[in-house]
Amino acid sequence: MSKSSYDAELQAERERIAFLYARLDAERSIASGKLDGVLLDSTAETTEALWERDVAATTLSKRIGLLRVADNGLCFGRLDHTSAETTYIGRIGLFDEDNDYEPLLTDWRAPVARPFYVATAANPEGVTRRRHFRTRGRRVLGFHDDVLAHGVADSDEALLAALNAPRSDTMGDIVATIQAEQDEIIRLGRNGVVVIDGGPGTGKTVVALHRVAYLLYTHRERMSRRGVLIIGPNTGFLRYIGGVLPSLGETDVVFATPGELLPDVKTRMPDPNRELKGSLAMIDLVRAAVANRQEVPATPIEIELDDVTVELDEFTAGKARERARTSGRLHNRAQEIFRDALILELAEQAVDRIGEGWLDARDTPDLAGDLAADVRRELISSDALAEAVELLWPRLSPRRLLTELYTSRKRLAAIHAPASFYRERGDAWTVSDVPLLDEAAELLGAFESDEEAEQTRREQLAYARGVLDILDTDEDPDEEMLRAVDILDPTQLAERQEERDHRSLAERAAADREWTYGHVVVDEAQELSEMDWRALMRRCPSRSMTIVGDLAQRESPAGARSWAAMLDEYVPNRWAYRQLTINYRMPAEVMDVAASVLYTMDNSVQPPKSVRSTGVQPWSRRTTPEDLAPVVTEMVARMEAEVGEGTIVVIAPDGSTLNVDALLLPPRATKGLEFDGVIVVEPATIMAGPAGTADLYVALTRATQRLGVVHTEPLPDCLKLLADVTLEDITP
Repeated sequence: MSKSSYDAELQAERERIAFLYARLDAERSIASGKLDGVLLDSTAETTEALWERDVAATTLSKRIGLLRVADNGLCFGRLDHTSAETTYIGRIGLFDEDNDYEPLLTDWRAPVARPFYVATAANPEGVTRRRHFRTRGRRVLGFHDDVLAHGVADSDEALLAALNAPRSDTMGDIVATIQAEQDEIIRLGRNGVVVIDGGPGTGKTVVALHRVAYLLYTHRERMSRRGVLIIGPNTGFLRYIGGVLPSLGETDVVFATPGELLPDVKTRMPDPNRELKGSLAMIDLVRAAVANRQEVPATPIEIELDDVTVELDEFTAGKARERARTSGRLHNRAQEIFRDALILELAEQAVDRIGEGWLDARDTPDLAGDLAADVRRELISSDALAEAVELLWPRLSPRRLLTELYTSRKRLAAIHAPASFYRERGDAWTVSDVPLLDEAAELLGAFESDEEAEQTRREQLAYARGVLDILDTDEDPDEEMLRAVDILDPTQLAERQEERDHRSLAERAAADREWTYGHVVVDEAQELSEMDWRALMRRCPSRSMTIVGDLAQRESPAGARSWAAMLDEYVPNRWAYRQLTINYRMPAEVMDVAASVLYTMDNSVQPPKSVRSTGVQPWSRRTTPEDLAPVVTEMVARMEAEVGEGTIVVIAPDGSTLNVDALLLPPRATKGLEFDGVIVVEPATIMAGPAGTADLYVALTRATQRLGVVHTEPLPDCLKLLADVTLEDITP
């Protein structure tokens, strides 16, 4: 294409995309006007009208949010079809309402947009040309074309430009550069469990997030009502990926680490017993811990009544305990069964003692029955009995159950728990405690007072009856007229007195342990234990899940050694496996170094293949312990100058106090993240840590441009190819 032809087409495309932005602005203005009208509407008085107003406001707010995020890179591509039709591809769909809803811009998730990502010269899928737009804000800077005819190969210009661009503090979406193997996974039609496996830099996470956006687009009604849960390895990772789905118009998302799965527990503390606590053997241990709190007295407990003192002994409590255990109720609800059984047993004991020598129930059944009823009423109001019930069968929260278990060597021994579970502060929660707390919640049942909830319900019902009594005038009983009680009963009116919950779906879901999600994404899934998976499966009964991981990066001894070992328990032979094999993050020079470390863990694993090379070789520099911090600082400055606007990180062993003017992180905290420049400090020490080679592999695979190693100890054998270099040798 000649320069004049290119310039003419560029101007035409600028006008076209300016028209699309004008359409976007118009739709946003219309939606904002409608929202203002809804919010200012004061005519809504009935419950139904108020509810309809809330729904309209929520719908319009979501639409405005979608139109707002689409402002950034609204249109990024165009397809020219063999039929001579043209399709513009963008973040959302825009339609001409005045022309039979003719599509002006096609949403990237729509089926017609798929060739933009998968068409090749060998299989053009009805496309003659694919055009990529290069934009900044609303301005089109340029474009380039992939001609998919006459055997001409695809161009990687757009992809390579995106890969070579400086990294920011947050992950961006890839809607403009999705590749064919990624698109196939994103658009998988199945709603069940999909495992995305792949080495570092293959785009597992971003593919999973785009898959969520695709599923929400294609199954909006089913999935949007319940929202999406995304589990990530650490808070830094969640902050990094947190903007991807909102940038694609999806906001009903809850982000959490495994230590944040419960609303009332937030922890990042690792557990020295994580392998033990992660095993399914903990199910029986938690059950035993609950059963251990269903006790019988070692010595009889005396309950004083007006006319007699009864004894709550081991036999009486044992009978009541058996009745409560066989009731089928969870522990907290079964306390009522236990108490009622005690009352019956103790009332019978009291009648026998009071009537001893003169009362024969066979001869005077009415008198015996009246006496038993009086005793039961007295026992029901007995503070002494209430205290005894709370002692022998206490109402327990999961936190109290495990706190009192961990701080009692006696209770730990009673249920045959490892002595290492003992700790001075029982509520110093670790990440491995979270699924145990969740298991306890399943066994204990609701901890909130049922009596308080029932009292509130009774008060609302009494209020509603009073309102209906006022409305139900009876001045002329013979006159036929519609009365309030004919269209509304007290229970319905009582329900309408409940305060509406105006929190967003994500806020409500995050605050509710029993919330079930429409879809769950698990990143770095190889680190999750068997108990973690059990807790997550409770939150997704539909088993609609996207699981992301790399078994070669597993550092937790409780983590997955195979996907089947974790998933066949819940979805046997009903999960799909897909593998990503192309490395988009690291240049070949960095991947070669990381591959040598990978081979030491498993020489049968094939590292992902890099799509680009920078010509910049990774380097290492040895120094003394005294000069370590100054040398690292010097190397950081040098690397900052080389990468310009990019991001730099220093990755050092756990617990490092290295004083450098740069972001300093341990390997585990960098999982899932990427940086333009990475300096790894003391690789031999990292390899000697708890996760060993896996941590070093993680550290080496974070770099998108440059990698350096600074060390005081000899390099591990797997890094011997990194020769010591001078400062002059670092740049190409």
